[in-house]
Amino acid sequence: MTRRSRVLGRRVGAATAAVAIGLGPLVTAPVATAAPSTGALIAEVYGGGGNSGAELTNDFVELATAGSAAASLDGFSVQYLPASPSASSRWQSTALTGAVEPDARYLVAQGKGAGGTVPLPAPDAAGNIAMSASAGTVALVDGTEPLTCRTAADCAADSRIVDLVGYGGAVVRETSPAPGIGNTTSVSRLTLTDTDSNAADFTEGAPSPTNTAGETPGDGGSPEPEPPTTVRIHDIQGTTRISPLAGERVGVTGVVTTTRTFGSRGFWLQDPEGDDDPRTSEGIFVYTGSTVPDVAPGDEVTVTATVKEYYPDNPSSSKYQSLTELTDARWTVASSGNPVPEPTVINPDTLPDELVAQPGGNIEPLPLEPGRYSLDFWEAHESELISISDARVVGPSSKYNELYVTTKPKQNPSVRGGTVYLGYDRPNTGILKIESLIPFAERPFPQADTGDALTGLTSGPVEYDSFGGYTLFASVLGEVKDNGLVREVTRAQRGGELAIATYNVENLSAANEQAKFDQLARGVVENLASPDIVTLEEIQDNNGPDGRGDGVVAADETMGRFVDAIVAAGGPRYEWRQIDPQDLSDGGQPGGNIRVGFLFNPERVSFVDRPGGDAVTPVEVTRERGRAKLSVSPGRIDPGNAAWEDSRKSLAGEFVFCGRTVFVVANHFASKGGDQPTHGRFQPPNRGSEEQRVAQAQVVRGFVDDVLAADPRANVVVAGDINDYSFSPTVRTLTEGGALTALIDTLPEADRYSYVFEGNSQVLDHVLISGAPRGVDYDVVHINAEFAEQASDHDPQLVRFLPGTGNPALDEVNELLDRLEQIFGPR
Repeated sequence: MTRRSRVLGRRVGAATAAVAIGLGPLVTAPVATAAPSTGALIAEVYGGGGNSGAELTNDFVELATAGSAAASLDGFSVQYLPASPSASSRWQSTALTGAVEPDARYLVAQGKGAGGTVPLPAPDAAGNIAMSASAGTVALVDGTEPLTCRTAADCAADSRIVDLVGYGGAVVRETSPAPGIGNTTSVSRLTLTDTDSNAADFTEGAPSPTNTAGETPGDGGSPEPEPPTTVRIHDIQGTTRISPLAGERVGVTGVVTTTRTFGSRGFWLQDPEGDDDPRTSEGIFVYTGSTVPDVAPGDEVTVTATVKEYYPDNPSSSKYQSLTELTDARWTVASSGNPVPEPTVINPDTLPDELVAQPGGNIEPLPLEPGRYSLDFWEAHESELISISDARVVGPSSKYNELYVTTKPKQNPSVRGGTVYLGYDRPNTGILKIESLIPFAERPFPQADTGDALTGLTSGPVEYDSFGGYTLFASVLGEVKDNGLVREVTRAQRGGELAIATYNVENLSAANEQAKFDQLARGVVENLASPDIVTLEEIQDNNGPDGRGDGVVAADETMGRFVDAIVAAGGPRYEWRQIDPQDLSDGGQPGGNIRVGFLFNPERVSFVDRPGGDAVTPVEVTRERGRAKLSVSPGRIDPGNAAWEDSRKSLAGEFVFCGRTVFVVANHFASKGGDQPTHGRFQPPNRGSEEQRVAQAQVVRGFVDDVLAADPRANVVVAGDINDYSFSPTVRTLTEGGALTALIDTLPEADRYSYVFEGNSQVLDHVLISGAPRGVDYDVVHINAEFAEQASDHDPQLVRFLPGTGNPALDEVNELLDRLEQIFGPR
C-alpha cells in the first residue's frame, strides 16, 4: 500500500495507509502540456484579492521563464476557466506584451475586490478577470483567442496551451490539481520546471506578487497595512501551540540561522538572547514564497511581517498541528557575520517518554510541558537549531528525500535495527525525521537502510511536518554508515509441510515495468522459497490506474506476467485464482480495480474449483459427510455487506494438500486513510477507519465460525493485509474466543513488524490459523520495508504447518514422520 503522495516543501495530497485520492469526475486524461525546457511558464496564482480577510486588493497571475534567455510574451495571453466548467462556461482572456526575463517575474493583475488594503506593485499586464479564491484553472496560451476546451483531455490536445495550472478541485489540470487556496494564500511553483503534475509542481503559501522591476507590495511608497508592533520571537511563539499574536503585523529582530532556497523558500530567525522560559521557542520561520531570500546565516535582520499559523490543509478541520511563521515579510539586514546561536543538543535522555497530553480533544490551547511530553518539547523548540550525533536509522530513505532516526536507541529496538511500535500507549518518542536543506545538486540525499547509522553531526532547525511529525531540516548533514542489513531468506518447506505466504505487491498491474515483476518474483522464489500457496494483495487490472472508468476489470495479464516472471526466476509455474471486482467499487488507487487473489503450485497443491463465484455472489459453507465444503470456490465472503463498501472483498478458496482440505481466506481490509495521526493536534487521535475494519473482521470471523461449525477440526488460514496492528480491536475481533490464532503474537516483540511507517516498525499484515495444527513454523521475511530500494512497501510472511486430517491418531503419525524427515531427510 502507498500511504501518501507528496511534493517537496509544503507538501499536499496526503493519504495514510492506502488512502484513495479521488479525481474530478470529468477528467478523462491528464493534461500533457509540459512546459519546454526553455520558455515562459506560470509561477504563481492568487484569486483571493479584495475578499474578506485578504490584504491584497487584486487577484494576479505571475509568470517566469525556465530558460537562460528572455521569453517573449507578445501575442500570448493568460486565460481563466472555472473549476467545474459547464457547457456554457467560457475561457476569459487577458492579452500580454513584452517579455519575462531570466531570474525575474512578470505580473498580470486581475480582478479587484471590495476589500484588502495593499495594492499590487505596478503590473506588467492587466485584466479584470474575477478568479476564484479556492479553485479554478489558469492557462498560458500562445494566442489571445479564448480557448474552447472544457475537459483535461481536450485541453491536452490543444497545442496553443504552453502551460496550465488547475488548483483546488479544478477539473482541467495537469494530472492532479495544485492545492486549494484561499483569501490569504496562493499557489506557487516549487522550481522552474514542469513535471506535468500541478500537485507535484505547486505549493500553497502566502501570496508574493512581483513585477518585472522586482517590486513587491509596499514598494514605491505604498503604505503599510497597519503599523507593526515591535516584539521578540518568544512573544510570537508564546507558551502554547498557537501564537498569541496570530494575524497581527509585527516587527521582530533576530539572527539568521539557516536559509531555504527551494521548496518552502524562506529563512529561519533566532533570538540569541532568549527569555529563559523553557516553554517558549526562540526561533521562527520567515516564509518568502517564490522569492529566494537574500540573507545568509549570521545576518542580523529586522523583519516586518504578519504572524500566521500555517496548516497544510483547511485550518478549521485540519488534523495536523500548525507551524507558527511570518508571512508577507519585508526585512532589512543590520549587520552580517554575527555568531549563529548554538543548537540544542539532543541525546538519548533529552526527550520525555510520554508523547503528549491526552485531553480528549484539541491540544492547541494547552500550556506546553516540554519536560513531560516529547511533542511539547519539540513545539517549545519550534524553528530553533537542534543537533544530533551518531543516530541509528529506523526508517529508510524514501523517494521524498527523507529518513528517520531514533534519538533513544534503547526504545523498543527491533531485531534488525528499527524501532517497533507495540501499542497505542507505547509511543516511540525518540523518532525524528530528517530532511536536507542542502541543494541536491551539491549533495544528493543519502540512501540509508534501517539499522544504518547517520554518523557525525546533523544540525538544523526543527519544525512540525504533517508527514512524519517533527522534522530536523538539516543544513549540516552527517554521513550514512552502511551497517550491512541483508534481505532475509526463509527455509524451504519439507515434504509434509504446507507453506502458505501472504504478500502485498503494492499496486501491481500489467502496466508496470518488467523490473517490478522481476524483483517481486525473485522475492517469491529466492526469499520465500516458492511457497505452495500465496495470497496476493493489491493486484490491479490489466491497465492499472491509467484506465480509470474504462470498464476494464480483468487482471489476467497482470497475473500472467507475474507467473511468467516467477518461472524466469527459477520458481514453479503457479496457477492463479481471483475474482474480478465491479469497476471502481473496491477502493485503492483510482482506476486500478485492486483485488486479492491466490497463487498456488499445482505440483504440490490442488485447488477445488466450484463454479459460480463472481463479484456479487457470496460463498456459503455447507456440510457434506461430516466435512465443511464451499458452495463456490473461489468465492467472495458476503460481498454485499456494507462492511466492504469501497474496499477489497475477502476471498475464500478450498485447497487440497496431501489429501487434506485447507480453507484459505485472502484479505485486504480498509485503509487507515483519514485517521488522525499520533503526532496531530487531537489527542488521543481518532481512528475512525477502525470501525470499518472491525466490521470486516466480524464478517470474516463469521465465515470462519461457519466453517468450524461444519467441521471443528477444519484447517483454516486467514491471511493478508489486515491494515491494523496485532493489539488492535480489528485483530482481536478475529481471534476472540481462540478460534483463530494471530501468529504475529507468537514472535518476540522485537520481531513483530512487516511495515515501516514514519520510523515505526509495525505490523499490518497477518497470518491467522485455526485450531492447534501441528508443526507450525511462522516467519516474517524482511525483504522490503526496511530498505530504501523496495519491490513493495510490505514484507511478506508465511506459515509452514502439517494440516490435520480430521483423525487425531493419523495426525500424530504424520507429525512423527515429519520429525523423522527433519532428522534423516525427505522420505
